[in-house]
Amino acid sequence: GNFNVPINLQVDPLSVTMVLVVTGVGFLIHVYATAYMVHSDDHGHDHDDRDFSRFFTFLNLFIASMLVLVLGDNFLMMYVGWELVGVSSYLLIGYWFDRPSEEQTPIDLGPNTEPVKLQPLLSPSASGMKAFIVNRIGDVGFALGVFLIWSTFGTLQFNEVFAEAVHVSETMPNVIPWIAALLFVGAIGKSAQIPLYVWLPDAMAGPTPVSALIHAATMVTAGVYMIVRSNIFYSLAPEVSMGVAIIGMATAFFAATIALVQVDLKRVLAYSTVSQLGYMFAAVGVGAYTAGMFHLITHAFFKALLFLGAGSVMHALHDVIDIRRMGGLKDKMKITWITFWIGGLALAGFPLMSGFFSKDEILANVFAVSPVLWFFGILTAGMTAFYTFRAIFIAFHGKPRDLHLYEHAHESRPPITFALIVLAVLAIFGGVLGLPVFLELPNFLDGWLEPVLYALPHAAEEHHMAFGTELTLMITSAVVAVSGIFLAYFFYMLQPSIPQNLARSTRPLFALLAHKYWIDELYATLIVQPGLKLSRAFADGLDKVVIDETFIDGTARLFGRFGGMLSKLQNGYTGSYALATFIGVIIMISYFFLR
Repeated sequence: GNFNVPINLQVDPLSVTMVLVVTGVGFLIHVYATAYMVHSDDHGHDHDDRDFSRFFTFLNLFIASMLVLVLGDNFLMMYVGWELVGVSSYLLIGYWFDRPSEEQTPIDLGPNTEPVKLQPLLSPSASGMKAFIVNRIGDVGFALGVFLIWSTFGTLQFNEVFAEAVHVSETMPNVIPWIAALLFVGAIGKSAQIPLYVWLPDAMAGPTPVSALIHAATMVTAGVYMIVRSNIFYSLAPEVSMGVAIIGMATAFFAATIALVQVDLKRVLAYSTVSQLGYMFAAVGVGAYTAGMFHLITHAFFKALLFLGAGSVMHALHDVIDIRRMGGLKDKMKITWITFWIGGLALAGFPLMSGFFSKDEILANVFAVSPVLWFFGILTAGMTAFYTFRAIFIAFHGKPRDLHLYEHAHESRPPITFALIVLAVLAIFGGVLGLPVFLELPNFLDGWLEPVLYALPHAAEEHHMAFGTELTLMITSAVVAVSGIFLAYFFYMLQPSIPQNLARSTRPLFALLAHKYWIDELYATLIVQPGLKLSRAFADGLDKVVIDETFIDGTARLFGRFGGMLSKLQNGYTGSYALATFIGVIIMISYFFLR
């Protein structure tokens, strides 16, 4: 049939929620960036970052792309926004395209122990390209899913596709799981889940406002949004849904272990983003779509706060982001310190903070489906609290480790502190959107998102357990969060020698975590380098020899020789022209007489 997809925008509770998050957090990041992208010279004079206008052009393209993604009323519009977000991220991550890669200082493990050497950080241009290519891998799955939806339903409109999904599931039972799985491949790439998570930590090469926008409000939330929007597919494909939950929780646990030993403040936060996205996927995988969206919202608040706080620290320390060179910054940056603490408490799931309510709702729903997944989730929660406050205690507390940096540190400008304060308030009170139902408290999101969640008799719905069970799970979550914070305080404030001694005694494990399980190197060896060799072989063999020399150059040479032969007829002798004319006339007469 004819392929006809209208360009329409859809406003419903889910798209409104995403628009408010994207534009609300995006506005604060814009305000922040007006001061962040201005640098002071040694004489106290302000200078705009080079290509100031280019930065804000790309930033607004990013926001616009995300709005297309969440407001489109069909899968093609979503895909267009999806691809534009990928292009925008490439442009923003590689904004400082002329900066080289940076060496990292080895991690000192004390006397008589070899330091752990770290791989150089990728240059911004290489980081942008890495993000672009890794996302393209996932996008292939998304595109195939869209093609399968079109070939199955004959339309890409959300309302028409979802209305027919149950009927298609009954008549063609294998199609819906394939659609769900292919869409999930796209979500794995965009939302940085195993095995396509490797681009997200390197996205730190861009300016801090970009990091906050990618990690908090826009790009990485796209995969979660897509699954919630397509929730009926996953409700009709329980095996795929369980796969989503398993991959999500595995990613959450895996990324948290890496964050335990990172020394770059933004990379600690980057791996925490990968981990928290894993929680969201675990939620939607067990059918707790509202819980997943709730955590998406609260995470946008406190993660934007933490990234912008890290940028405030970088701004004060002339772009130094290694926590080993910090210390005592709370005395120099009161507002940044207090707001960073608030963001850290929310990320750690400290009781009554926004992150506590959203994470607890996820863990409760996961427990109802799989206590094993819940166990890994609660372990991840403990590690999250630990690595978050490890970074806070090292950076803001204790004695200064670099006196020169400390003496020049200062609080950031008002636009920066304004954004931090507003986000801190949201990080504290954002939890009111989804208070625990079992305590008979109002849960606004449950009723708000109900119209876009397709209720099926056999679908995995948000689970309601006995009051005592839910209360026990909540108390357990609170105790784990507080324990993680206290353990970080004990290690890095009371007994600072313990972490180094522990790292020295478990050096192989510490090195494994510091090198991120060597996954990047593994991908480079198994995929990138063979791919480059194959592409060079095609370039040197097929492209250069067959296409260029044989077809293109060969055709040119052939016509050149033919032209050379014809040029001999143009020799300037009248007799030759008369002979050629006579022969031509004879040939034509012969043709007419002999045919």
